[in-house]
Amino acid sequence: MQPESVNLNAFWPSFRRNRMGVVGLFMLLIAVFVAVFAPILAPYDPKASVAVTIDDIYAPPSAAHPLGTDDAGKDVLSNFLFGARVSLIVGFFAAFIALAIGGTVGITAGFYGGRLEQALMRLTDFLLVIPDLPLIVVLIALTKPSLSNLIIVIGILGWTTTARLIRSQTLSVKERKFVLRARAIGAGNGYIIRRHIFPLVFPLMIANSVLVISAAIINESVLAFIGLGDPTTLSWGQMLNFAFNRGAMSAGAWWALVIPGLGIVWVVLGLTLLGNGLEQVFNPRLEVHHLSVGPGMVARPGREAPIPTVPPRQTGQAA
Repeated sequence: MQPESVNLNAFWPSFRRNRMGVVGLFMLLIAVFVAVFAPILAPYDPKASVAVTIDDIYAPPSAAHPLGTDDAGKDVLSNFLFGARVSLIVGFFAAFIALAIGGTVGITAGFYGGRLEQALMRLTDFLLVIPDLPLIVVLIALTKPSLSNLIIVIGILGWTTTARLIRSQTLSVKERKFVLRARAIGAGNGYIIRRHIFPLVFPLMIANSVLVISAAIINESVLAFIGLGDPTTLSWGQMLNFAFNRGAMSAGAWWALVIPGLGIVWVVLGLTLLGNGLEQVFNPRLEVHHLSVGPGMVARPGREAPIPTVPPRQTGQAA
């Protein structure tokens, strides 16, 4: 008996039925497109020095600056397009670290069990109890605020939910018949994990990592907003920090605050919708049960059972 695997050919037909997931994918692709082609789309270079007059500071939207200018007289649209790069880089790379650590811990704990599982899960529970953001703030404050430190710290502290999810799925997969038969014919633990366990838990890792990306972007934005971001890079959180601390609110320059805030909301919302859509496709526990009724009923091909009928009660029959 061969293990069940993810049918990539059937993925898109199943995924596109989830409208919110498709919308999230569309929103994410727009953000990635903006970040990749920022040098082409941006009307100005954010790093270029400009001659600024008093009228250029927090200038309202105009034909020359569609989204206005900031406190340094620079174009907000250009800063916004280039800031997407840092936010997405932190999110994707931190999620990769969290995926590697959480997947390894989850598979190891679920497959081997025993004292090793207890030790790994107690460590996971300990980190789950501690709020992520305050701990990240402390670690970043103790180290040099840089892009690499942000990625490492956010990634190291973001693997706990992935580990618990993968552990529970591994516990289910390792009890299936094809795993027991592989063990009976002499397959080693490494072979079973590589050929049978990992292919079945990997889709859930991908779906969960999308949600980890959104959490990493939020953490990076918060750190940059409170002044713990990389001062040499421009991100959406850094734009909010500069606008808030340099009088954008008192000057009535709403565009300096709203534009980067909308960018963060756009990406996080898109990733959340995409992650929920992927999880509904990859996680069979979220499917509607085949015994349910209504439009969400899941049909089981080839296994149609007759609908039981109750014969009418004859007149005069005792109850």
